[in-house]
Amino acid sequence: MSNTKGKSIRFFMVDGTPQGILTLEIVNWTGHVLSGPRTKIAELIQRPEMKKTGIYFLTGPDPEGSYRPCVYIGESDNVGTRLIQHNKGETKDFWERACIITSKDQNLTKAHGRYLESRLISIANEMGHAKLMNGTAPKNENLPEADIADMEYFIAQVRLILPVLGLDFLREKPQVSSISTSFIQSLEYEKKAAINHATVDMANPFFEIHSKKENLHAKAQEIEGDFVVFAGSETRSQWKGSAHNYQRQFDTLVSEGKIRIDQGINKGVFQEDVAFSSPSAAAAIILGRSSNGRTEWKVCGANHKTYEQWQNERLGVAHEVLSD
Repeated sequence: MSNTKGKSIRFFMVDGTPQGILTLEIVNWTGHVLSGPRTKIAELIQRPEMKKTGIYFLTGPDPEGSYRPCVYIGESDNVGTRLIQHNKGETKDFWERACIITSKDQNLTKAHGRYLESRLISIANEMGHAKLMNGTAPKNENLPEADIADMEYFIAQVRLILPVLGLDFLREKPQVSSISTSFIQSLEYEKKAAINHATVDMANPFFEIHSKKENLHAKAQEIEGDFVVFAGSETRSQWKGSAHNYQRQFDTLVSEGKIRIDQGINKGVFQEDVAFSSPSAAAAIILGRSSNGRTEWKVCGANHKTYEQWQNERLGVAHEVLSD
């Protein structure tokens, strides 16, 4: 169970709809978040926040059809003017929504903005959740030590609040334990681990797909809300099912080297741990077709209990507690 403390967020729908202009603030943080669709750019640029120094994110779907969204990260000492420029520029037609982050205490300077821009571009590249549309990353500004500490705290709050808006491109990758990683690195794990029902942690078990027909073996675990397939897991060598969004995801993972196709064994092999949004997404990538991950994934060492059965048992226990 996470030891993270709760946070209060003030969320305001400026025009009364969740699809319109939104503002967000974390209690006791100097940052202010403003978000709105491109269709509302005329209203956005009239707001007082847009005259300040700040950082901004332009987001939208990938025109080339990748499953990952596109994002452009920038900074300006007058965000409104910069946004007008981006709206006219043909090189950034992809964006559908803008998110602007400024400071309520007026202490965010141009040098701070450049530092934040550089660090956030670096983090977005490292996380790999989105297709970054920046041509080059600016160098970090030489800030005083105290200012760097303040900006790193500012970044931590930005990474915390953006997922509330559905923007996950700065979100930390799930932290896979060394036990989990070593557990799947060898495909001989049954011989070494001797797993049985008595040793399974049913609160946070490992799951597997073991297809004798396809001669595939994969391991995964739910970690911090993601369904993480471990390095060493196997996939089909190519997509076999009908056209689907997951096919684009499969192709992207192969092109990025996260899945290596080994023609010698006619399989794909995960080269690193990869987080998926659901068990079905993970199962589809492994089996090369649209799949019901709730029945395809089985709890390791739990007599072939499916993910669905495991989850329903947990819901039953929770319901009993609720009824007491």
